[in-house]
Amino acid sequence: MAKALPDVTLDAALDKIATATRQTVLSAEPANFAGIAAVLLASKTMTGGQYTKADGDVSGRKVTVAQQAAVPITASGTASHIAYDDGATLLAVTTCTNQVLTNGGTVTVPAHKFEFADPT
Repeated sequence: MAKALPDVTLDAALDKIATATRQTVLSAEPANFAGIAAVLLASKTMTGGQYTKADGDVSGRKVTVAQQAAVPITASGTASHIAYDDGATLLAVTTCTNQVLTNGGTVTVPAHKFEFADPT
């Protein structure tokens, strides 16, 4: 029996990620939206134009988040995660290369993607 996830199903999840209005650079993975505050190092307001949805690199679908330059650092620590939220709900979290950040500086978050492959 074959498995299938039509693009419309994959796109629904990617569309939800693309509703994120804030990108946060964090020192650890938050368990939920409320947990972001305890590990927040830097944040940037996001708009719909920051997200591009397309076919996946091998299969499925992906949403690519554009590079964000000069994101203000508001607390010192070692960045290890990037999260996205809509002001009330944690929508997505990914890891990043560990980097020591210093309060008062800025950080650039490179472009990256969230991708769902077709089932096999």
